[in-house]
This record gives sequence, C-alpha cells and structure tokens, in this order.
Amino acid sequence: MAGTPKELVLDKEGGHLYWCDREGMRVMRARLDGTEVTELVRTGNFPEDTGDATRHCVGIVLDKANGRVYWTQKGPPDAGEGRIFRAGIELPPGATPDRRPDVECLLADLPEPIDLDIDHRDTMLYWTDRGDDTHDGNTLNRARITASGLVDRQVLARELKEGIGVSLDSRGRRAFVTDLGGNVRELNIDTKHESHFTTVAHLGVLTGIDYADI
Repeated sequence: MAGTPKELVLDKEGGHLYWCDREGMRVMRARLDGTEVTELVRTGNFPEDTGDATRHCVGIVLDKANGRVYWTQKGPPDAGEGRIFRAGIELPPGATPDRRPDVECLLADLPEPIDLDIDHRDTMLYWTDRGDDTHDGNTLNRARITASGLVDRQVLARELKEGIGVSLDSRGRRAFVTDLGGNVRELNIDTKHESHFTTVAHLGVLTGIDYADI
C-alpha cells in the first residue's frame, strides 16, 4: 500500500522510475510500463510507524556510475532530525528492504532535508532544506561525495520560502530550486562561497522541479 509518493528519478537507459514514498517509508522503483514495482528500502511498517517522521523518505537521486541511490529522511518539521542516506541501487544477496547491511547514514541532525541532485563533474551532492531559518533551514546545500561519506558541507544560499525541489543544469553550472512560496530560483553552482539566489519566476505554490537539457 502506498503512503505519499514524493520525489521522482527517471533512469531512461535502465528503463526504471525511482521514487520515495514518504508515509509509506520506502524507496521504490518500477519499470516504465508500471510493472515490477519493487521496494529497495523500507524504514518502517505502514501504517503503524507512519507517525514517526524520522522514517519518512522524501528526496531521491541516483549515482549510477557507482551503483548507489541517495535519499533523505526529513524528520518532523523544523526538528533538526533530518538525515541523508545512501545504499546500493540493487539489494545485496540475501538482504531484504528493511534489513540492508549497506545502508549508510551520511549526515544527521539536519533541519529538514527534502530534495537531492548530484553534480557528477565535481562529485557533489546538492540538497534543499525547508527547516527552521535560524538553524540553516530554507537553504540550498552541498557536500562532496567520497567513498567514506559526505565531507565539506556548505550552505550555498538562504531565504527560501519552504524550500522543496532542486535540479541541476550541470553543463550550464546552474541549480534551479523551488519553494512553497511559489518561487523558481537560480544559482551559479561554481560559486565558492555562500551566495544569493536570482528569482526567475513566481508561479504559485511549487514543489518538485526537473531541468531538461534539450
């Protein structure tokens, strides 16, 4: 049974759609025709554990080159209990979605992490955080991906209005971010220091976003 399907990732070459089920507490995938619906990660049992927001899976991104999937577990609103995880895209032999020996918690005690994307050129993970402004929430963040985890975490820009979606134009070196305030924001990702967004559109309440390089 589904809870609340959230962010999506399309693996066009592999023929799969990946998503997080927030209240269902799962990382999922299926074939593009809707077949082979598969649980990859399960952090709780529906519906008895649904009230525990630390189990809620929201953002998702694939690192196909290294065979990994990254996701966020956002925690309660503004609680500082958000986390970022990764695991192999495929279940290890003998593992089950709720018992995976390869699950790594990469960052913890985040305000409320939501969406994710990867800049593969510089091996950087980007994420939005919609948590409390006074504790680095409503921000765009990044950290360097290493074999042992995430390092050099950095807040890139602030003042989102309930920050939600992020999608990178890696070739154009831009991040596009949406918030519930209805703003589409843009930021140069080659900046070395904390910077300021440019607002490129105001469209009403917004959640996810995807940049298409066509």
